[in-house]
Amino acid sequence: MEWFIKVVKSFSFSGRARRKEYWMFTLFVVFITILLGFADKMLGTYMKGSELGFLGLGFFVLILVQAIAVSVRRLHDTGRTGWWFLVQFVPYLGTVVWVVFAVLPGQKGENRFGPDPKQVS
Repeated sequence: MEWFIKVVKSFSFSGRARRKEYWMFTLFVVFITILLGFADKMLGTYMKGSELGFLGLGFFVLILVQAIAVSVRRLHDTGRTGWWFLVQFVPYLGTVVWVVFAVLPGQKGENRFGPDPKQVS
């Protein structure tokens, strides 16, 4: 939970994010999204055509900037520019490339995006 809160408090696109920070944030987002999906179905606010509910859509809007920011910082940790985030919009192949980038270890030591987050923590 501390990793989720750390990311939510930060709107920064600069610096680096460890794999643990990125994946723990992603895990909590998925967990919260599932819970909100159940709540939307129980409350009757689930929209069948869009596969979203009122609560899920609200959460998506609130968390979007932080999710993009932590993704960009994750790319920075691997030595890539944040523009690589856009690779996700390439059908099928983009998702595979993004997952590979997200699971790669970060560069050891300082890189052009900042100090190694493992050494700072």
